[in-house]
Amino acid sequence: MKQTILFLAICLIVTTESRGQRQAGNEELITVDVTKSYSATKELILQDFMDVEYIALETNDDFLNQGLVMDIGKKIIIVSNRINDGDIFIYDRSGKAIRKINHKGAQTSREYNQFLGITLDEDKNEMFVNDPSIRRILVYDLNGKFRRSFKHRESTGNPFNTSYYTSIFNYDKDNLICYDNNDKSRAFVLISKKDGSVTHEVKIPFKENISLLLRRNNGAQFITAGPSYYRSIIPFKGNWLLLELSSDTVYTFLPDYNLRPFLVRTPSIQSMNSRIFLLLSLISDRYFLMEIMRNEFDWNTRTGFPRTPLLYDRQEKAFFKNTVYNGDYSTKKEIYFNKLRPVNHEIIESWQTIEAFELVDDYKKGLLKDGKLKEIASKLDEEDNPVIMLIKHK
Repeated sequence: MKQTILFLAICLIVTTESRGQRQAGNEELITVDVTKSYSATKELILQDFMDVEYIALETNDDFLNQGLVMDIGKKIIIVSNRINDGDIFIYDRSGKAIRKINHKGAQTSREYNQFLGITLDEDKNEMFVNDPSIRRILVYDLNGKFRRSFKHRESTGNPFNTSYYTSIFNYDKDNLICYDNNDKSRAFVLISKKDGSVTHEVKIPFKENISLLLRRNNGAQFITAGPSYYRSIIPFKGNWLLLELSSDTVYTFLPDYNLRPFLVRTPSIQSMNSRIFLLLSLISDRYFLMEIMRNEFDWNTRTGFPRTPLLYDRQEKAFFKNTVYNGDYSTKKEIYFNKLRPVNHEIIESWQTIEAFELVDDYKKGLLKDGKLKEIASKLDEEDNPVIMLIKHK
C-alpha cells in the first residue's frame, strides 16, 4: 500500500511538471529544490503587492505594553506583553484603549498560569486563552468574565503526554483549528469551541516523525535547542495552508475537509541526513515568500538555525533570492518576514510591531515619506506603545 501511495505521489508531481507546473483546475503546484543555490535576485516594495495599515496603540498609565498582537477582528485588537505577566489589553480597531484584563494565578480553575496565544471569536464576544503549562484553553468574554474551560486533547503514541496546542485559529462558528506540537500522527485537528472535543482530524501523510529540536548531553543533563517561531497554519483567503515539517508537501485544507497539494519540496526531508526545512513567510496572489532553514546549531555561541529568504514569482514562474522594503520610508527599510505573525482574517495576512522610539528617530532624521506612518510618528513620544503594522491582501 505504501509503495502504491508513493508511486501515485510521484506520478502527480511528474504529471504536474509536464503540464508546466499546473494541476487540474488550473491550480499551481510549485516544486522547490531546497538544496539549489538560486542566483537571481529581486527587490520588492511591500506596498506594490500588499496593502498596509498602521495603528497607533493608545498609551496611558494603565495601557503600557509591548504590542504583541494576539488576534485582530473587524472591531477588536487583543494585545499582550512578551513577558509572562498575564496582562491582556483590549483595543478597538483604531487603537483606542478599551480595557485591561488579568486572570493570572493558580488559585482557581478560572485562572491561567501563562498563555501562548489568544484567539478571538468576535461574533460570540469570546476569547480563547491557550495555557500550555496546564494544557488547557480558558474562555472569557471580552469584558474578562470567565465562561468555561477545556483541556487539550489527550496525546496518542506519546507516553509522557507532553503534546499541546501551539497554534490556534478561529476556524468557523463552532470550531477552532489547532496544531499539536508533538502528536504528529494527527498534528492538525478541529476542536469544538464548546468543550474542546475533536470534531475532525487532519492526517498529513509522512513516513517518519522529524523533529526540529536538537539535543546535547552536557554531562549533567540533556539540553535542547530549537528555532524561533515558524508558521504551521497559514490562513489564506478563506482556506488554510498546513505546514507539517515531516512532510514534503504543504497542503491547502479546503472547506470540505479535503487536502489539496499546494507546494512540494525536494529532495525529500525523509532522505536528508543534514536536514534543510522549507518555511512559509507570506503568501500573496503573485508572490510566495519562503525561507530555507538549516537544522544546525552552534552550542558554543548558542546561535543557529540559519534562514535564507526565497521568493517564487507566480507571474514569471521563477525563483529568486529576495529583499522586501517598506515603501513608506524614503530609504531602503527592510522588512524581516520571520518576525511576521499570521492573523485569523480573510483580508489581514499578518502583522508586525514598530517600536515607538524607532519611529520617532526615523521621523527626526527625515526618513519617512508623507503619509499615515509619518503622521503617526509626528505625534509619538519615544516611550509610547508600539505601532502595529497590518499587512493585508489587496
